[in-house]
Amino acid sequence: MTVATKRSEQMYASLRDALLHGEYAPQQALRPQELATRHGVSLAVAREALLRLVGEGLADRLPNRGFAVPATGAERWKQISEARATIEPMAMHLAVERGDLEWESRVRASFHRLAGTPMHDRDGDPHLSDAWSEAHRLFHRALLEGCGNDVLIAIFDRLWTDGELARRWAAALSSLGRDALAEHRAIEEAALARDADLATELLRHHVGWTAVALNHRANMEV
Repeated sequence: MTVATKRSEQMYASLRDALLHGEYAPQQALRPQELATRHGVSLAVAREALLRLVGEGLADRLPNRGFAVPATGAERWKQISEARATIEPMAMHLAVERGDLEWESRVRASFHRLAGTPMHDRDGDPHLSDAWSEAHRLFHRALLEGCGNDVLIAIFDRLWTDGELARRWAAALSSLGRDALAEHRAIEEAALARDADLATELLRHHVGWTAVALNHRANMEV
């Protein structure tokens, strides 16, 4: 790994972490020269890191205006939510029908890890911890892996990455009174009871909650 590549990786990781922990507001400008100076890298390295973040849906590239944090009410979030609500229940239904004993074991283990991982690093912190976010991803992935279709899982992986920032923003809206653990437990129980219709409906409702929360936030910001 060259020095330039190492610096690009370090800046990318640092900026990604800052975005996911709410250190930048929706639609805030991400100015390459300012970020390059702050991180002690070249302008080219800063732009490379920002372009990677654009690819993950964590930043927007603006024509002739540089980069910015996405808006909470962006059309992309609606499209991602719609795609997830279409793809994941389909994969869930197949997983319940096809999943074997090993799949059941992975689902149970991933839910146990999720339930035992604190959602926040500190009391009062509205932002999700990295450990919980990873446990959350692994639980949802384990649920769908039983479908036996690598193409569907690859689509899930892409959509999950694209929607990570929206998911973190939505999770910070605790005022909506959501019990995320209860939702996950209900999905797990329905899946392992081999009730494909119930598991599918619960997952569809669960996935749609992010879009509802973001619409609520966008309306509050108007």
